[in-house]
Amino acid sequence: MEDYFSRFVNIGWQLRQYLTELIENLLGYIDWIPQRLEIKFSVSHLGSLSGTTGYIHEGAYALSVSNTTTEKQTANGISEGTIFRKGFSSIYERSYGRSSYLLHGFRVVRRLAFRIQDQWRLFSVEVHAKLTRILHRFWTTLKGSCEDIGWLQRTRASLSSVDGTGRFMEILHEIRNGLHCLPDTLVYLFIPGLFSNHSPLYFTNTKRFFSKMGLACHIAKIHSEASVEKNAWELKQYIEELYWGSGKQVLLLGHSKGGVDAAAALSLYWSELKSKVAGLALVQSPYGGTPIASDILREGQIADKEARRIMELIVCKLIKGDMRALEDLTYAKRKDFISKHKLPVDDLPIISFHTEASTAPAVLASLTRVAQAELLPWLPVPRFFLSTSEFIESMLASLKVPVVAPVSAAMAVTALHLRLRYGERSDGLVTRRDAEVPGSVVVRPERRLDHAWMVYSTLKKGSAEADASEMCEALLAMLVEMGKNRKLC
Repeated sequence: MEDYFSRFVNIGWQLRQYLTELIENLLGYIDWIPQRLEIKFSVSHLGSLSGTTGYIHEGAYALSVSNTTTEKQTANGISEGTIFRKGFSSIYERSYGRSSYLLHGFRVVRRLAFRIQDQWRLFSVEVHAKLTRILHRFWTTLKGSCEDIGWLQRTRASLSSVDGTGRFMEILHEIRNGLHCLPDTLVYLFIPGLFSNHSPLYFTNTKRFFSKMGLACHIAKIHSEASVEKNAWELKQYIEELYWGSGKQVLLLGHSKGGVDAAAALSLYWSELKSKVAGLALVQSPYGGTPIASDILREGQIADKEARRIMELIVCKLIKGDMRALEDLTYAKRKDFISKHKLPVDDLPIISFHTEASTAPAVLASLTRVAQAELLPWLPVPRFFLSTSEFIESMLASLKVPVVAPVSAAMAVTALHLRLRYGERSDGLVTRRDAEVPGSVVVRPERRLDHAWMVYSTLKKGSAEADASEMCEALLAMLVEMGKNRKLC
């Protein structure tokens, strides 16, 4: 509201400036004092002034008389003809001077009227252009991403997707009953999403879960705040190192922007990676884009420059990232990239997994574990006591306090915003329609899960439903099964 008020104040200030300039220009064109006036006239009166000619030049009057008749001199040496001509000239000079100034005044008024008309026309054009720009910005802001959400499913070249939710739930039920079928002949690579470098617990529980099963599991150490193409190149090298180091194919699971980065790596370098990658699971990934990034960085909307400066301060200065990491998730960038680079859907098993966040009031009170802090550096324990017992030191070092944040509450708020503004269901950051890759097997669980649930854990533990690690295992097991079915076909 303050931003709108300041903009109206600026408009009023600019209108005042325009009116001031208009008055100054009008006053500058008013010329009240004649600079040059030269008029010639002739007068003839009963033949006695037949050769009389009068001039008005620069405001001075001159009378020239040419008469061949002899004039009678008066007693003091002045003729009657001279007296008559002087009187007549004085009368004519006064009457003509008045008419000339009236004529000049009329011309000044006419020039002033034309000038007012020109200035008013320019003023009207400027005001119309300014109001048009303001209305366009307002409409762009109001419309937002209405026409962009789900664009990938509306394209003519879009492939039909297959619903694999039923099979996924069956595999998940088997896993919860103790039936684990992931082979150790593959390497499992998890690709984290945006801002994961500042979240120490990103995918850590899942990696620990896979390691306990004796599986080779890695979390890609990439700069998540870099551009999609840069991360695609790093992932390509990462996959090749894992393949040549182990001799096993790599199974990819990317969360959020990590799924977009992994898909970009396969799209750009498929000819080099086709024999090294066994499948890809995109978990809550904005493959078609996200309205959150688009609404923040859209040009031509109200306060677009201010919003961009704020994001540059956060991403570039505080996080030391690249603005292209956020720009690459906008609809404009995703449309451009997908139109140029095709994802090998026909040659590779691909799963699209997306969820919907809960907007219940109870979610606002839930806290998410995002990091953990060690207590040993902060405990007031004498150092000589620790040096006497390594067991006590190791026991104290294992004491850690969880660092929590209201992530679920934030996701619930943004999900409610997207639902009210666009009527779209989302996990808080990615709409369900934008998370589906055309031609892939789509998993749409009915369980309400926000965007951060798959990589973090909450303080509320419950065994009634599957956790994030089990869901990741079910997705990868489903990819393995899809790969086997492709080979049989």
